Amino acid sequence: MLSAAMVVPGGLVATQAFAEVVYNRGNDTDPTTLDHHKTTTVAEGHLMRDLYEGLVVQNNKAEVVPGVAESWEISDDGLVYTFKLRPDAKWSNGDPVKASDFVFTYQRIQNPETAAPYANMQYPILNAEAINKGEKELAELGAKAVDDHTLEITLNAPTPYFLELLTHQTGLPLHQASVEEHGTEFTRPGNMVTNGAYMLENFTPNDKITMRKNPHFHDADNVKIDVVNFIPFEDRATCLRRFEAGEVHSCSDLDNQQMDYMKANLGEQLRIAPYLGVYYLPVKVKKEKLADPRVRQAISMAIDREFLADEIWRGTMIPAWSFVPPGIGNYGENATLPYAEDDILDREDAAKALLEEAGVAEGSLSIELRHNTGENHKNTMTALSDMLKNIGINSTIVEMEGTGYFDYMKQDGDFDMTRAGWIGDYSDPQNFLFLFESENLGFNYPRWENADYDALMEKAAGTIDIDARAEILKDAEALLLEELPIIPIMYYSSGSLVSDKLNGWEDNVMNVHGTRWMSIEQ
Repeated sequence: MLSAAMVVPGGLVATQAFAEVVYNRGNDTDPTTLDHHKTTTVAEGHLMRDLYEGLVVQNNKAEVVPGVAESWEISDDGLVYTFKLRPDAKWSNGDPVKASDFVFTYQRIQNPETAAPYANMQYPILNAEAINKGEKELAELGAKAVDDHTLEITLNAPTPYFLELLTHQTGLPLHQASVEEHGTEFTRPGNMVTNGAYMLENFTPNDKITMRKNPHFHDADNVKIDVVNFIPFEDRATCLRRFEAGEVHSCSDLDNQQMDYMKANLGEQLRIAPYLGVYYLPVKVKKEKLADPRVRQAISMAIDREFLADEIWRGTMIPAWSFVPPGIGNYGENATLPYAEDDILDREDAAKALLEEAGVAEGSLSIELRHNTGENHKNTMTALSDMLKNIGINSTIVEMEGTGYFDYMKQDGDFDMTRAGWIGDYSDPQNFLFLFESENLGFNYPRWENADYDALMEKAAGTIDIDARAEILKDAEALLLEELPIIPIMYYSSGSLVSDKLNGWEDNVMNVHGTRWMSIEQ
């Protein structure tokens, strides 16, 4: 703590204390690396978001806003992005951030020697995939420094969600000189040069990572927190105890076994929000007994999603009536199943009528419910079995070990109805709807083929206007929900504890919360 004496009217001397604002922030775990080209986890993403600033960033509502780039232009064909870098962008050592830093970074992540696990996130950049596979040279990447403050990126094809991709840690820059000087040691405190709101001060494994406000950050005047300590909590219950003791201001995840206690005692400090993910049931549509969409709709109608979310998953899931999670970017309002607001008893009556219309007599249909190992998955399928009995459908439950489960589905395994989940890599509906294109055999578990759906997805891929594209994708989702080769039942949610003294934390579908947007009441 620093103090300063000043003379006030009347000749009295007053002492004013200036205390640093410190944010003790619970994180899921320690990072395996601080080289963001090697990072893969959510916990590492939280760190990178504070240390670095990309061309564009996500604000506290997960909206894409200018970062190092103060403006950009997109060519009429959607292939060339020209970014103008802000002249006051600097690294934590005072060096200016240059367009060449981004070129160096984007080449490094595609260099096969880097072995970046998420290099494919930037494959839309011209020649990126070929370079990563050793088929082209680094210099052939579609990223060029026109001058120090102008960066030109050329894509392989129009990619309307490209700006979203640049908010991922794979889009963050590196300080070329320090990386080249220190090699693999460039992430050590004292060596690490960053351009975000914070710079690395200390890293004590299993204790904390300390970051200090970067005085060279272009928006430093609006950064209200001086020091952030990222504290790893693999035991979520431990974070809860320290949160209640006032020793941490936030916890990045929840102990579900303590859910009832937290709901009863923590009030609005308990945050459960929609996340960019969906828990759904692929249905093998090529099987005769499940080929009629009316049968699949009847099954969907009989599912009490509120019961599953509240009782089985203890409020950590949210009932789903669309496949694309609500709040996703570049979309607007979702297409939804038409009976979303109907009472479960009314839905059961409608389901029985649909089955009768489809020629399915009560008790004549029996299906297999398959799931991977996991207590909540098992309980979900057990509850589903009981729900299907209410409309005259019999079922058996089959459990598979997780190691081969998804391979089984990818390889067209002989299932009736199974469970799957998808967490979006970026906030754009294409990242969900592409799963069910006819040729996407890796993720189209139902093996659903629909020429109209494929045509809509192809049309959307060639549409540059975001609003027009959103309408096309919405038509595609509406068709998916009409045919229902997959039955969405729950959205994933993010769970956090947030002190009522911590301001600026906004629940959002990406679960991103940069410290630069927050403040703490003293």
